[in-house]
Formats: sequence, C-alpha cells, structure tokens
Amino acid sequence: MNRTTAFDADPAFARLAVEVQNVDGLYKELHATPRISGDEGDTLATLLNELPASFSRETLKGNIGIVRLGGAGVSVAIRAEMDALPIVEQTGLPWAARNGAMHACGHDVHMAAFVAVARTVASLVPPPVPLVGILQPREEVGESGAQDVLRAGVLEAQQVGAVIGAHLQPALDSLAYSCTPGPVNAAADEFELLIAGQPAHGAYPHHSSDALLAASAFVVSSQQIVSRNVDPTMSAVLTVGTITAGGSTNTIPEEATVTGTIRTMTEPQRQMIHDRLRQVANGVAMAHGCRVRLEISRGEPILENDAELAAGIGRRLAAQGHALREFRSYGSDDFAFYGSAARAVMIFTGTPAASGNLHASTFAPDGHAVGRVATAMLTGYLAAAQVLGRG
Repeated sequence: MNRTTAFDADPAFARLAVEVQNVDGLYKELHATPRISGDEGDTLATLLNELPASFSRETLKGNIGIVRLGGAGVSVAIRAEMDALPIVEQTGLPWAARNGAMHACGHDVHMAAFVAVARTVASLVPPPVPLVGILQPREEVGESGAQDVLRAGVLEAQQVGAVIGAHLQPALDSLAYSCTPGPVNAAADEFELLIAGQPAHGAYPHHSSDALLAASAFVVSSQQIVSRNVDPTMSAVLTVGTITAGGSTNTIPEEATVTGTIRTMTEPQRQMIHDRLRQVANGVAMAHGCRVRLEISRGEPILENDAELAAGIGRRLAAQGHALREFRSYGSDDFAFYGSAARAVMIFTGTPAASGNLHASTFAPDGHAVGRVATAMLTGYLAAAQVLGRG
C-alpha cells in the first residue's frame, strides 16, 4: 500500500498490505500475457492456481470462473474482468505484452487485486460472510460475459446479496476513490443507418437521389437531438463513429451507412433519443428522396450504484483517510447488468494522469495501483457484509 493511517491497525488491511506485495509477480505475469475477449482460458487457469485451497472452484462455458469461500448463506461477490484489448502495447515496461494484445483498461490490476483480497479474506476466521469471486470474460465486447454469468444463474445459486466492482480511472485524482450513489456509468447503445438512393455520375447530380448528401444531413441533424431535447442541467452523448459510402471521386453512390453510439443516464432519456433518432432519419430520407433502415442495438444498461452500499463504502474509505470524489462517466461497463439481480456498487480508483488514458497503447498504471484497487475491493466486501448482516 502507499499510505499509512490509523486504520492500518485493522488486521484485515494489515494482511492485505502483505498480500498486495505478494501478488506483484502475478500482476506482471498477467500484464505480459494478455488474452483478448473469448480467449481467456489461460488467464482463468492462472487465477485459479493462485487462489487459496479453501476456495471452491467452478468453471462454466465461455471461460467463466466462479470461486467461493465460506459455507451456505448470503454472500458478497467481487467481479474481476479477465479480457484484454487487441492493442499493440507501447509502454516500454520491462513486463510489456508482446503478443499484439494489451491490458489497456487495467484488468490485470483488477485481477491481481482480487487475488490479494481473496487471500486476505481466507485468513479471516471466520470471514464476515461468504466471498464469491466472479472471474469474468468478455467485458470489452458486446457479447457480454456479465450477461452469461446471469443467464447461468450464478447469483441465485451462490446466494449473492451484493456485487462489488472496482475500476482504475485516470480521470480521477490519483489518490482518490469514488463510490457515488445512483447512476455512474451510462447506458451504451449503438445504431446503424443505411440510406439508399439513386446513383448517378457526379457531373449529373440532378439524375440522383444523393444517399451521401442525405447521410451528411443526418449527421448534422442528429447532433441537435441532445442540444435541443435534453435538459441542459443533465446530459447525454450521441456520437457518429463512421460514415461509409462511395468508391470514386466522380460518382454519387447508391448507398451510405452511418454508425454511432448513444450514451444516456436515465431510461426516459434513452427512449427519447431513440425515438428522435428515428424521426430524424425518416425526415432526412423524405427530404432527399431516399429510403432508410435504422437499427438501434441496446447495449449495457445504466450502471447505478446502490445508495446504502455506496454510503457504507464511502464511510469506510474516509475512515482510512482516503480522499473521496464524486465521479460519473459516460463510459459503460457490463458490470451494470449485475445490478438487475443484486445490490451492486462500482468503486472508481484514481491513477495518475501520466499513466495515460484507458484503452490507450501507453496506459501504464503506477506501482501502487494494485494496492488501491485491492483496498477498494476489500472495503466494498466488508461494507456489504455489514449491510447484508443488518438485513
């Protein structure tokens, strides 16, 4: 750990400090051997081998690992994501990955931190409540590993009363934590618009129904949805990511395709933007004599932190002398799915801005990152145990 406070006298956190040092080699191994979404089998095997023998182990289809410490009864789960991104690492670290993949989102830190927490809780006799580890694949892709965990009935089978997540966040002060109650990550939806018109030679535009011009009008008009339909004291994001059309400089193409993302923090706002996007697409098509097909795919839901759990975690972090900040992001995380089946809290953990942005080829958390994430996870587990004990 990188700080000394009166709270370090707590035997659980004193033991955690030791275990964080013990997983340094594991962290570097995980960082150097990343596996992209759907190929996490080796990573799962490594984690299972690092856990104390007192944990039961179950592997499910799709590289899902479920581990448990403690007997029957209501449990607290901690999620650790295992997948990396298809990014060529450019950090220059001695333990940098060299296989064309990279833990550019901190999942290697999260996994090592979970192992440190698991070893710590195993040393508590008895643990406050059973601890369940969700070793989750495919957080970085649309085919969500969290949804597979829920479909498999894991939370019900393990009697999970609360799920704790922790995530590095470079946008947060490097020594700060955030467990803000309510929505903290946005719902993330994607859209694809296909516009079909009448092609023509570029010298004779009057013979065309210009799909590319219609696509351009759609891009401009769609940007007014947020600015003119969302309460300015709130927010939402609509971003166009691609426009695909044409193949030559002197031809008006027959078709154009536009894709993008929609990020919202409330369900009414989410539905309103979907509806307005359809209206804009149909209106643009009519104005340009084209035909359109708009498909909107609903992705991760809004990530809402349970208010009581978040407050309890915040009090415990403050008691340890840690700085707390309010933080919300229009990023998304499939951790949000767990909130549909149990109380859930995502704790954001700061890391120096010099480490780089998430998903950047230069992302390199500082040497204390594992300790900070482990502190967040253990604090979340203990706070949730207290809340569930009152229930």
